[in-house]
Amino acid sequence: MAKQSGTNKAKENSKSTKKAFSKGDMAVYPAHGVGCIESIETQEINGDTMNFYMMKIVENGMTIMIPTSNVESVGLREVIPETEVPQVYEVMQKKAQASDNQTWNRRYREYMDKIKTGSIYDVAEVFRDLFQLKLEKDLSFGERKLLDTAQNLLVQELSMAKDVDEAYMIKEIENLFN
Repeated sequence: MAKQSGTNKAKENSKSTKKAFSKGDMAVYPAHGVGCIESIETQEINGDTMNFYMMKIVENGMTIMIPTSNVESVGLREVIPETEVPQVYEVMQKKAQASDNQTWNRRYREYMDKIKTGSIYDVAEVFRDLFQLKLEKDLSFGERKLLDTAQNLLVQELSMAKDVDEAYMIKEIENLFN
């Protein structure tokens, strides 16, 4: 049996097992970031009564309705614990995957797919790869937007996990690359 790397083990741990969230809980919604469960509401849809988490995204105030029965399939998960932050830093400090032979739009699709997984480790890989690519050449408009998105998602969750403000977290991430 092959030995799992620490990062792979951490990735598995960050994929939430089905968790019941409560009002006031902070959670991560893929591609949107950290939000607060503001309420749990019951609504009737097509004759079926369903429960929904009403989640307000911290960054933009958008409210998302998430069926409580679909938490796993949509990727809603808890914010990582502070003890997992060093593992995220490890991912960011690894050498970027070479993607010189791919067109920018193919890279863009691959990066977008990773961001949509909701895994902070996948988001960290996207940030690392685009940040390092930016040092070698100009990024396309789409790649710059993805880099910003990945950075925002990382900063939101890591600052929440470490209980520090976002400005501090931005500096800490920048220091990883210096």
